[in-house]
Amino acid sequence: MRLFTAVLPPIPALQELADAVAPLHGLPGADRLRWTSAASWHLTLAFLGQVPAERLPELESGLAAVAEVHPAHRLRIAGAGRFGDRVLWAGVEGQTWALRRLAEAVTGAVAEFTGDTDAFGFHPHLTLARAGSHRGHRRAVQRVAAAELDTLAAALAPYSGPEWEAVELHLMESREEGGAVRYESLRSWPLADWS
Repeated sequence: MRLFTAVLPPIPALQELADAVAPLHGLPGADRLRWTSAASWHLTLAFLGQVPAERLPELESGLAAVAEVHPAHRLRIAGAGRFGDRVLWAGVEGQTWALRRLAEAVTGAVAEFTGDTDAFGFHPHLTLARAGSHRGHRRAVQRVAAAELDTLAAALAPYSGPEWEAVELHLMESREEGGAVRYESLRSWPLADWS
């Protein structure tokens, strides 16, 4: 099973972001990007990779323990940017310190499953689009995509969505079906209520 952990924004926040992203599809170069769907948007906390099904109880126990001691927190989807010349993302504002602590705790809890950590650190975001590449033209496509991504990120940069509360930690499975990747929440745990 290919697994990761995530926080899932509520549907109204995702719908508002989808409405803000829709006009970007008409900008120059947008048709050359692979756009993700609102149904797949999430805030990844840690990637686990392939995990044998028999290890799920151990993994779930560790994640439940993390959720018990980390509080629910207020966030909003806001701003935009890009990772290199490959990914367009929407950012996150609010109690990001709490989200960062949750991600650090999750990373620690799953370390024996992953065997390594992300060398780039935790950067909360929702992936909106990826630059495509064609055989033989990869470098040229990436250079053009960088300029396109700058334009798209600048167009979405002023966006600030509604505030919402992150209340659950999710264990997610990533599956490829018919060439498309689908994400499914296998299990979730409520975050602590410190109010």
